[in-house]
Amino acid sequence: MRGLNSVDQGVNQGLGQGLSHLTRRACLAGGASLLALPAWATAPERRIVSIGGALTETFYALGAQADLVGADTTSLFPAAAEKLPSVGYARALSAEGVLSLRPTLIVATQDAGPPAVMRQLEGARVPTVVVDADHRAEGVFMRTQRVAELCGRADAGRALVMELQRAWTQTRQIVAKRVQQQGAVKPAPRVLFVLSHSMSQVRVSGAGTAASAMIDYAGGVNALSGFDGYKPLTPEAAIAAAPEVILVTDQGLAAAGGIDGLLKAPGLGQTPAGRGRRVVTLDALFMLGFGPRLPQAVTALAQALHGRPV
Repeated sequence: MRGLNSVDQGVNQGLGQGLSHLTRRACLAGGASLLALPAWATAPERRIVSIGGALTETFYALGAQADLVGADTTSLFPAAAEKLPSVGYARALSAEGVLSLRPTLIVATQDAGPPAVMRQLEGARVPTVVVDADHRAEGVFMRTQRVAELCGRADAGRALVMELQRAWTQTRQIVAKRVQQQGAVKPAPRVLFVLSHSMSQVRVSGAGTAASAMIDYAGGVNALSGFDGYKPLTPEAAIAAAPEVILVTDQGLAAAGGIDGLLKAPGLGQTPAGRGRRVVTLDALFMLGFGPRLPQAVTALAQALHGRPV
């Protein structure tokens, strides 16, 4: 796990210097600097389409929800976001659907696509900002400030970042104390994250994923190593990983048909976690979104992994 000071060191400097790498495409009309607000960001009427649940959540946390005219189907928090006109699933957008909302700005995660649709949006000269999927607390802070600047709420962004930093420091201290206590008894739990949209599409997470970062932050150890991203689950890999805990999303568990259905996946029932039916589940956006609720999500996961409040 990272040391307690790793979160706060250099954050203030990073918020200024790190913004340049948070976007691949800034305003396509005018090539404005990331640190200087372009004309469309200060226009009287902003019509923003947010593509990415954590981004939409950030707009609401900043009090900028009135600027939103549409969002993708992963934008499920807060509940009011579900009432926004939908542009479809983030990875399967339609240019016509997005453009029908007459946006003055599109803010999206790197997952937005398909690429052909993103090129169509660029060709339509709609200013588009794509933010990096940085699965670190520092990334959350910088994305928050960036979104605040895009909607003309830089002061609110700085206030929210400070609030998030305070909450994050407290969370890390609490989790570190719990890990230290457990370390005197047994090693950190080995956790296998299973991504399941259906039992025919079961994958597990390696390095560089939001799931792996969350496991680390919560004081666990990713039971799989040696590869990046996600790969299909095989019985051999599951058994060799020997996880003590199987971690899934609420949505994934429902798609699998509950714990009984999940443990029918290749090899999972033969693992220590499977035999003990030790399955931990959290809402997908809450656990993997890396949005403003990150401190609460890490605390909830740590509590679930360690078996008692932290």
